[in-house]
Amino acid sequence: MSKQTRPHTFGATLMSALAHAIEHVAQTDGDHNTAIPALTLHRRQAPTDALHCIYNLGLGVVAQGDKQVLLGGESIDYGPGQSMLTTIDLPVVSHVTRASAAEPFLGMMLTLDVRSIVQLSSEMDEPRPRREGSAYRSISFEALDVALLDALVRLIKLLDEPALVPRLAPLIQQEIIIRLLTGPHGPQLRHLATAGSPSQQIAKVVAWLKQNFVQALHGDDLADRAHMSPSTFRQHFRALTGVSPLQYQKQLRLQEARQLMLNENLDAGSAAVHVGYESASQFSREYSRLFGAPPQRDIARMRLVVAAPPSPKYLQDWGGLQRTPVHSRGQRVDHKATS
Repeated sequence: MSKQTRPHTFGATLMSALAHAIEHVAQTDGDHNTAIPALTLHRRQAPTDALHCIYNLGLGVVAQGDKQVLLGGESIDYGPGQSMLTTIDLPVVSHVTRASAAEPFLGMMLTLDVRSIVQLSSEMDEPRPRREGSAYRSISFEALDVALLDALVRLIKLLDEPALVPRLAPLIQQEIIIRLLTGPHGPQLRHLATAGSPSQQIAKVVAWLKQNFVQALHGDDLADRAHMSPSTFRQHFRALTGVSPLQYQKQLRLQEARQLMLNENLDAGSAAVHVGYESASQFSREYSRLFGAPPQRDIARMRLVVAAPPSPKYLQDWGGLQRTPVHSRGQRVDHKATS
């Protein structure tokens, strides 16, 4: 298990200001959308169960409490004074590990716009990432510097001035991207923005998979899409996502099937076919392996939780879960799910 280093001396006042700013808006447990579409705020008053979810391109910051993220075989703990950057859609298992009624978990998630990253990166006189070698990791954890922390506090406090949000929020968001590009997270973002880099090629494949995961994968189709040899493609894909292409597709299918059964009342057999499974028994086995129970039992348990009075133990993980409905031909419409 890796434990991220936290700054102990600098930025304490700003970190406290960030926590107060989040708590001022997020006064109840849950995931809170804001007048700034890319910004969500999150509060939990007790540790949560582990949740399978997908983290998108964005910056996550914990202002109070602690979290744990499991990616592949790695377990990462992080908390106040640290930032998490994801540069590609990642299937992870995540949960709040420290929170209480007296000191709730407080966090924020800021979705980043890839077009802004590419444009700002091209305009900045920063060293270009090396093209050779292994692909960059698509998730990184770094200590928050004072300047970035100050920009995040200003962005959240801007919510108290709704008339100014449309004009000032984009400027602060641009500043945050610039500070990320010039800070410890910079190599990851610049590599994403570099045309033809392994990260960019894998990101294109991941985007295609999200739209077409119902389709069966044949041979080296994905490697061809990335313009890589099969062995190089598999190496870079696993380095960036923590799983193989087939495992990534499987997680997309199973998470979608779970949502279809829970929200659209499909039975397990229909949901399996809808997301691309040909074998109901294989679907049940893989579903049980991922979620810890067969489909019928898992959905019954989830419906009991929804019907029960709100309990912090079962609140959704912050800032990562995507609800992505599949239409009859595999076309999908993405939107963020909230508690």
